[in-house]
Amino acid sequence: MLKDSRPEDLVNAIRDVAAGGRVVDQKLAYAALDVPANPLTDREADVLRLTGAGAAPRDIAKDLHLSYGTVRNYLASAVTKLNARTRLDAVRIATEAGWL
Repeated sequence: MLKDSRPEDLVNAIRDVAAGGRVVDQKLAYAALDVPANPLTDREADVLRLTGAGAAPRDIAKDLHLSYGTVRNYLASAVTKLNARTRLDAVRIATEAGWL
């Protein structure tokens, strides 16, 4: 229920929940369905996850058996796809969206 719901709706929702039922606000349900799909590839997500853990691109390349340039490309691609300002901003955006 949203805080601006009508008092009668709130009372009815409380009664439904107290009786063991569930209450889902329509606006919230639609907002949940409107979540964008994950734009990252699995490898971009792996690289971002390691970046978020503090690994340097050269270390990520070694761990994932990739070239340094490939890791940089994955990071640049992720930053672009997420409209992030920096690599760490991309990590934050992807984490908050539940993609990492």
